Amino acid sequence: MNFRLVFKLTGKTLMVEAGAMLLPLLVCLYYREDPRPFLITIPLLILVGALLSMLRSNDHFFPREGFFAVALIWLLVSATGALPFYFSGYFPTYIDCFFEAASGFTTTGASILTAVEPLPKGILFWRSFMHWLGGMGVLILAIALLPSLGARTLHLMKAESPGPVVSKLVPKSSQSSKILYGIYCGLTVIEIVILRIAGMPWYDSIVHSFGTAGTGGFSVKNISIAAYGSPAIEIIITVFMLLFSVNFALYFLLLRGKIKQVFQSDELRFFLVVVFVSIVLISINIWDLYPTGGEAVRHAAFQVGSIISTTGYASTDFNLWPEFSRTLLVLLMFIGACAGSTGGAIKCSRILILLRCIYREIRQVIHPREVNVVKLDGHVLEESSLRSVHIFFAAYIFITLGATLLVSVDNFSFGTTITAVISCIGNIGPGLETVGPMGNYASFSLFSKTLLSLCMIVGRLEIIPILVLFSGNAWKRS
Repeated sequence: MNFRLVFKLTGKTLMVEAGAMLLPLLVCLYYREDPRPFLITIPLLILVGALLSMLRSNDHFFPREGFFAVALIWLLVSATGALPFYFSGYFPTYIDCFFEAASGFTTTGASILTAVEPLPKGILFWRSFMHWLGGMGVLILAIALLPSLGARTLHLMKAESPGPVVSKLVPKSSQSSKILYGIYCGLTVIEIVILRIAGMPWYDSIVHSFGTAGTGGFSVKNISIAAYGSPAIEIIITVFMLLFSVNFALYFLLLRGKIKQVFQSDELRFFLVVVFVSIVLISINIWDLYPTGGEAVRHAAFQVGSIISTTGYASTDFNLWPEFSRTLLVLLMFIGACAGSTGGAIKCSRILILLRCIYREIRQVIHPREVNVVKLDGHVLEESSLRSVHIFFAAYIFITLGATLLVSVDNFSFGTTITAVISCIGNIGPGLETVGPMGNYASFSLFSKTLLSLCMIVGRLEIIPILVLFSGNAWKRS
């Protein structure tokens, strides 16, 4: 293990995080709020980052270092990102601060806050800005800003980017990162402007666009998007939640004029079918709960978009919906967004691959001599790729069940406990009952909050990097 290079990379990333904190600092100054939480944290991060960045190292950097570095950096970035919360005095304990920061960077949107509106605008801005930073990936941002990291950055992109397959858009990883962030920034700015036109104040438009872009879901209102009571705002956010759920590589193809190739994507078509069918089924199920059918469809579309994109915003309290609709939303929590998007959970591509593997096994039983392959977008998938999907799915389920068992010591209902874990590992935010869209995670014990925070990071990094970090073999120098 090349520890010097890993720590050097960690130091540079911490300095990028310190630079990111300048924005919420400016917000504090603009609104004449106490800037000390950021004035204390920023110099501390710069000092630690600069010391680590000065380490001399060789350029031996392989997949093991990539996965190890990504896991370590995400843990440290969450831990240091919690410092402004801690110094603000609005959070009971540092564990609560770590939970909030991990939820921010992993774009989960789960919160221990019982009321967010009393908090300073600078702190709330940092909460939502973490979504935006974590949505595309803090290391991808570092690669875009600091291309000379002294490491093989494709290993970092593979470890941090969501989805079963990661490929570069152009030959250089730094150029790929810049393209991704260019698309990301463009869509974010467009949403900010449209929300402002729809009547949302500038500050609210910015922080909610950060939450939508990162598919995170932190709001500056206690009852989320429902506080605005605006169908136009709900429709705009619904559209953008779904847009940010799509693989960003498809937007790159759109910019290059390859429209036909975009709509040939098996994952995109599967995603759109799941969204459409879910909206129809839930709309029918909740039809009698709202004054008009249009309102029922609007709320169904918003919550389906919010859950499958793993954003977690709420336009209504779906805890009050019939059991069928709530169960369907829980199933969407497992499916999640497309690979290569800012969304979380298992991902549509993996679900599609698993379904096709099941179909292949059935065909193999019926026709033992027939050669069956699994294809995605017309390409035959290698057995190693199928094996990695199977391992990921098994690990995802085992970790979910194990975490549910451990969190159950808090003695909440089964619905609260299991949906809290599913929500955290899937980076979704709200669950059911106590942790529903109008609830929070404040009543969990410090042990459970720590465990759920780790679940968020495990889910965001898609399990393997964290397992590598805690593997004894990874710490060996040879």
